Amino acid sequence: MNASQRRAAAILAAAALAAPLVLSSPATAGQDPTAAPARDAAKLAKKLVRDTTAKDAYKHLQKFQAIADSAGGHRAAGSLGHDASAAYVYTQLKKAGYQVWYEKFDFEYTETLAEKASVVSPAPRAFDIKAMTYTKSTPVGGVKADLVAVPVDADATTGCEPGDFAAGAFTGKIALIQRGGCAFAVKQQNAAGAGAVAAVIYNNADGVLSGTLGDAASGKIPTGGITLAEGKALAADLAKGPVTLSLEIRQLQQIRSTNNVIAETKGGNAANTVVLGSHLDSVTAGPGINDNGSGSAGLLQAALKLAASKDKVRNKVRFAWWSAEENGLLGSEHHVKNLTELDKKEIKLYLNFDMIASPNYGLFVYDGDDSDGVGAGAGPAGSAQLERDINEFLDRNGHPHEGTDFTGRSDYGPFIEVGIPSGGTFTGAEGIKTAGQAAKFGGQAGVAYDVNYHAKGDDLSNVNMKAFDINIDVIANAVGTYAHDISSLRKPVVSVPTTGDAGSGGGLHDDHHEVTE
Repeated sequence: MNASQRRAAAILAAAALAAPLVLSSPATAGQDPTAAPARDAAKLAKKLVRDTTAKDAYKHLQKFQAIADSAGGHRAAGSLGHDASAAYVYTQLKKAGYQVWYEKFDFEYTETLAEKASVVSPAPRAFDIKAMTYTKSTPVGGVKADLVAVPVDADATTGCEPGDFAAGAFTGKIALIQRGGCAFAVKQQNAAGAGAVAAVIYNNADGVLSGTLGDAASGKIPTGGITLAEGKALAADLAKGPVTLSLEIRQLQQIRSTNNVIAETKGGNAANTVVLGSHLDSVTAGPGINDNGSGSAGLLQAALKLAASKDKVRNKVRFAWWSAEENGLLGSEHHVKNLTELDKKEIKLYLNFDMIASPNYGLFVYDGDDSDGVGAGAGPAGSAQLERDINEFLDRNGHPHEGTDFTGRSDYGPFIEVGIPSGGTFTGAEGIKTAGQAAKFGGQAGVAYDVNYHAKGDDLSNVNMKAFDINIDVIANAVGTYAHDISSLRKPVVSVPTTGDAGSGGGLHDDHHEVTE
């Protein structure tokens, strides 16, 4: 008998010995193997929803505010404010008993030093402009030049082709370009190629235009974003005669290091890892209490309550606080890029919580199955189930909700790209609340969900505690459920379009770092 035959015989003998034990075991005979995980999941989820409160999570927001107040008014990645925020989260989790570590990476830190614009003639007036991330800078004091509009294309791709810029017409001028059809970087590159000294891109929908050129190498000329209303006003002025602008856009760009904070349960099956994340960094304009202190605080409080429950989870639970989201999802991209193929297979789901307490909130759930038919398509297999699970929880608790387009413009984006089921909630950014949404959620129609989005006013006064509490319950329920039971990811979903004005969560949203149109 050779070695292979001996091994086969040993396996058969072991199976024969084990069989009577299995047949006679009262603990397993006729038992549904899914019953215990489902029972334990329901029990833990109920406990965490009860114990994880907005009142307790608010204490973390107070800490983030205090950190920002002591660190120049913000908690941007690469700053002392973010470093202190990360250290606070790390310390809390370490004390709670998690395995905690920093993930360090380098990135290009940006900080806007000036963003001013005004009409010099024919009728002097100032208007608001937002510097695009990675823009080139004007000299101190700015530039003064005539404005030239790029003709609006019928196919909404204004400025996307070099031929959109008439030869000689833009040399030494400031280009006015409508948003749409291609990346902001492409528009300003084409303007630069035509000889423009700066570019002003105006929105194609209501709301502030806050975008990025993608990276420092893409920036060719000073570029800023303005509202649709202001863009139309400038175009109307040009239709009457020459318009001269004064424009100052200056931005510090510097290579710095920053850290993600990652925490895992010490127990649980690593082959079934569930990940929940939020970005911890703010923009440099303000303390970032709603964006995204809210998601970070809610996630932290749920993690602390899970640890306090002393529950022996079946699945490994990983919590992540991403850095440099506002610079283009850099923290989550770094994490996903460094996952092995086995790591990716072991992560069964990713849930993202970014801006969960907007003052004029809507309750938006990422449209994992594209049942609303708006914008981007469906997420990876399992995303529809994550959406359904959140919707069902909200329905059970009497909270109306809508879908929001699964664009990939927050930290779930890198997970989607590698096929990991993803989802989460969101309460709105610079998009405008509709009358239907005001009737459904309360609040004020015709006003942004967060009027202080990416602004100095995103402080402790910029938090809706009702929205905060509802979304923290969503987080707590997800943690408790998926810590024991991920079987719902295998249950088919019957897609039903979300009832809402547009089924899109109110238009512009989840748009912290938009590169494309």
